[in-house]
Amino acid sequence: MTVNFPSHQSGTATKAEARTGLSSVPKPTLTAGEVSQDPALRDFLAPEFDLNGKAVLVTGGSGSFGKAFVRTVLDRYEPSRLIVFSRDELKQYEMAQEFPAEKYPCLRFFIGDVRNRDRLEMAMRDVDFVIHAAAMKQVTTAEYNPLECIHTNVLGAENIVHAALSTDVKKVIALSTDKAANPINLYGASKLAADKIFVAANHMSGGRSTFSVVRYGNVVGSRGSVVPLFQKMIAEGADHLPITDTRMTRFWITLLQGVNFVLSSMALMQGGEIFVPKISSLSMPDLASALAPSLPQKIVGIRPGEKLHESLITEDDGRCTLEMADRYVIEPAFAWWSRESYPADMASPVSEGFVYSSDNNAELAGPQWLSNLLEEPRI
Repeated sequence: MTVNFPSHQSGTATKAEARTGLSSVPKPTLTAGEVSQDPALRDFLAPEFDLNGKAVLVTGGSGSFGKAFVRTVLDRYEPSRLIVFSRDELKQYEMAQEFPAEKYPCLRFFIGDVRNRDRLEMAMRDVDFVIHAAAMKQVTTAEYNPLECIHTNVLGAENIVHAALSTDVKKVIALSTDKAANPINLYGASKLAADKIFVAANHMSGGRSTFSVVRYGNVVGSRGSVVPLFQKMIAEGADHLPITDTRMTRFWITLLQGVNFVLSSMALMQGGEIFVPKISSLSMPDLASALAPSLPQKIVGIRPGEKLHESLITEDDGRCTLEMADRYVIEPAFAWWSRESYPADMASPVSEGFVYSSDNNAELAGPQWLSNLLEEPRI
């Protein structure tokens, strides 16, 4: 497989670069084909995946990622159809106001639930590509409602696979989480099970459909994350910010980086890979300091199901992981899989004992880094 990375010209901002939302960070000169090693500059735009004239469906399409994905696709491409599949009627209504049919005739809105296989099959008719972003994501909610979590995250993944195979979808890529690596809570365990389902689906497809996974950490500014929670507390005049543990670290990625990473991973995918971006991690005290430098921090203790640090690649996964300029690729354990899918000049095996966790990340950032990311335009 040959992948050509686009060249970057010094002093010239391309249309694609303008969409990264990181223009406030000074950009160094990059030679042709070079990918920045600064995580705040990585845009994950290469290789480009062409959606012009294609039919695309995104589950969870009215959520934070889904809305960002829709906006990006409408901005960059001219798909034949772009289907928002979700169960939230109000959010779909609001999106329809923001993206009117007169201006975006390719946009479709399907009310549906990933628990309903028949509805998925109907929505996927004549669809080329599926991005699966629907999930129960709140750790405490999943702990309290375990059967609901399993029905949505695990059985929902099974339904996506069956519907895609029944309708001959060409590519399916599923969004995962760092909590799926060595999980200690039900949310992480359910996403690990979903990852396994999507990877194994390649055995059933007979080459008609390919399935892969992207796995990344916390999304800056996404609905339900700690950043908007802290911002709300600050706006309401809080006299302190709650910190679970001063040692706690987390991986961070922006919405636009996440969308770009999904699209470029779709261009790379051969079927069965788990793609992991090279991103920064940040301690929780530094996060709070970036948002409110003058506010004191109060230690409240770790909640049930939380870890001190998160992992994106475990030591066991590391034994079948390739490193690329801006991402890692966890290879599937398939008899037919060939490492030659990724040429040596593009990807190489990681070192023995490699672990990619938020505390041993070489790109452990400070408060100013998050301040730069928070300047990204709202989606």
